[in-house]
Amino acid sequence: MTRMPGHTVGGPLLKRPYDLRHAGVTYRLNRGVPATQVAEWAGHSVEVLDRTYAKVWKGMDDVWIDRIGDHG
Repeated sequence: MTRMPGHTVGGPLLKRPYDLRHAGVTYRLNRGVPATQVAEWAGHSVEVLDRTYAKVWKGMDDVWIDRIGDHG
């Protein structure tokens, strides 16, 4: 296990480790990683992932349409 330097242990990223985890899951979903894969990595079912992170996809219609256009 890698140890954190002493000055980072009390830093802002470790105040709420859940925030960092949430950011990682959100990043993967926004980059287009399939929800089934993200759920597996996060230790969730897809149903829990959808319920917890549903707001991640709100308002992203233009992004998905652009991505479809880039690959179609």
